[in-house]
Amino acid sequence: MLLIPCPNCGPRDETEFHYGGQAHVAYPENPNELSDTEWSRYLFYRSNTKGTFAERWVHSTGCRQWFNMLRDTVSYDIQAIYPMGTPRPDQAGTPGTESGTASVAADSTTTGTAAPDISGTSISSATTAAPEGATK
Repeated sequence: MLLIPCPNCGPRDETEFHYGGQAHVAYPENPNELSDTEWSRYLFYRSNTKGTFAERWVHSTGCRQWFNMLRDTVSYDIQAIYPMGTPRPDQAGTPGTESGTASVAADSTTTGTAAPDISGTSISSATTAAPEGATK
């Protein structure tokens, strides 16, 4: 689970936010003059960056304000939060004072690979096997 630092409300759980797509996509100056191909490229073609990516987010259950976020799409590390309308911060710069993080626990659904520990439960391998004749 991400802890996203809202610029207005402070750090909040990611369930309070909605993703708004790629940041810094300029609206065409004269959309009526675009061909269908050019218009479809504006609407649907976005970068699919592996690594640092600029995104738009809205704090939908809080202050309802939009903001931009620089986030690593591999590690989920939030590198910067900055207001709409401002240029993208330098990627090589240091992260802001407020930064979110993804859980790094071994049983985390966002980063871990280990299954939950069920050694203390009454479930055994004999009871979890499929009955004879069952299809898998």
